[in-house]
Amino acid sequence: MKKLTMLSLMLVALSLAVISASLVEAYNQMNVAAETGATEDESFKVGLSRIGSGLAIGLAGLGAGLGLGTASAAAIGAVAEKPEMFGRTMIYVVFTEAIAIYGLVIALLLWLG
Repeated sequence: MKKLTMLSLMLVALSLAVISASLVEAYNQMNVAAETGATEDESFKVGLSRIGSGLAIGLAGLGAGLGLGTASAAAIGAVAEKPEMFGRTMIYVVFTEAIAIYGLVIALLLWLG
């Protein structure tokens, strides 16, 4: 139970760090957009896209990290008992890592679009 509580606190702290960094970046982008003569609506859209990109990469990385920890531990246990299961277990690990890559792609699309 103590382990679960510590993990929950770490997840909350990481989520707050990602959200606060996204908000700071969005505020800076809105200020830059306002100084360059962009309308308020355009600067608001830029700010929201920066928040969305920060959340996309942060939460996708967090989910992938948790999934990799679980899947990798199970894969090592399975391979230790039956070495011929290596290929099957690596598929689960690779699919879990793909979540972080999808989050990165979405963050880049939001940032550049």
